[in-house]
Amino acid sequence: MPDEKPVAKEDIILDSIADGVFTVDRDWNITYFNRAAETITGILRGQALGQKCFDVLRANICQDNCALRRAMEGAGALVNLRVDILSCDGRIIPISVSASALRGEAGAIVGGVETFRDLSDLELLRRELQGRYQAGDIVSKSPLMRNLLDTLPAIAASGSTVLIEGPSGSGKELIARAIHALSAKKGKFVAVNIAALPDTLLESEIFGYMKGAFTGANKDKPGRFALAKSGTLLLDEIGDCSVSLQVKLLRVLQEKEYEPLGATTAIKSDARIIAATNKPLAALVAQGAFREDLYYRLNVVRLAMPALAQRTEDIPLLVGHFLRKFNALKGKNIAGVSRESAELLLNFDYPGNVRQLENFIEYAFALCDETCIEPWHLPQELRAGCPGNALQTPSPAPPLRHAEAKAILEALAMHAGNRTRTAAYLGIDKSTLWRKMKKYDISV
Repeated sequence: MPDEKPVAKEDIILDSIADGVFTVDRDWNITYFNRAAETITGILRGQALGQKCFDVLRANICQDNCALRRAMEGAGALVNLRVDILSCDGRIIPISVSASALRGEAGAIVGGVETFRDLSDLELLRRELQGRYQAGDIVSKSPLMRNLLDTLPAIAASGSTVLIEGPSGSGKELIARAIHALSAKKGKFVAVNIAALPDTLLESEIFGYMKGAFTGANKDKPGRFALAKSGTLLLDEIGDCSVSLQVKLLRVLQEKEYEPLGATTAIKSDARIIAATNKPLAALVAQGAFREDLYYRLNVVRLAMPALAQRTEDIPLLVGHFLRKFNALKGKNIAGVSRESAELLLNFDYPGNVRQLENFIEYAFALCDETCIEPWHLPQELRAGCPGNALQTPSPAPPLRHAEAKAILEALAMHAGNRTRTAAYLGIDKSTLWRKMKKYDISV
């Protein structure tokens, strides 16, 4: 019997850990593949060795944002990137990836090493929690919101008119959309913001008009009531409704019919009415600014949306929701927020409510090209109470990033947007240019 090849101590150690580990040479050929990598991917070591890493892992970042490529091109070690890979049987497996360059004795890069951890169980847990804490685009675990959300199926089935009151940015339209989605209505969800249109246009926008109703009316135009036929009409900011329009809306609610401008006969309406306002209608009625009879027609089912300051336990959930949303929209892979950023986000008062929090995260995405949102990526109004040293933007990275983006833009302009010539002029590979253009949101 021939002597068996001795197993290296390093192989024994790497085969005993739960994380997948593989290495590649400069040509992306796999040179090492540990036992956990076999288990996670379903691909045997003998099948993987010598193959291109992108043919084995088939990750969703291989083409555009390869972690190993970035590490080997000088980005440094990359840690805990959320990635999806394709197993040998076609299943999508969520993993967490860390990558760094491998250097030889002389210090030159000779390849790369990547470790990855199976996140399938965590993903199942996340989805379970998401199911518990999310209804459509509404994310909450606050008792105030959960009690409200629990009533939505019954409200949706009732077909009753709904009045939603709450501060701006608290999610009133999301609630209205959820009611429509849960109802048996087969028509469209149609919204009109009463505060956004002048009175001269608002009536024709809501009720529509007939050809010849006024100068320039060359053809019939259906209004929002017509568009919402067999569906739901949201009258947003109903508290800003003029007295004359209040009278006409009252007739629709009482008689279930309306008249477009210039019409001689009424049109029946089966649209469900949902009204939303950031002003307490009862107070407007007391002031004589809102008709009492219309108020009671609208206030059949009343829902009160709490301000974000009343449900601060939802802020981490919302931050996670917006991170997933903007990662998908912006093509980035930002894993989370730092402890200092989390403290800032948790301690802000949010006069603009959920919409303001979403704007903060979107702002951070515009500035952050790392895997974690730091305080200097957040707007100044949020950072006002942060200790001075935590606010210092790392130097010299931002100036360098700005200079690099400027150089790419100038080179693209010089070569009429031709990427091949631009890459050659800059002395980089065309694929590297493409990734940097994506990084800085540059398009031609």
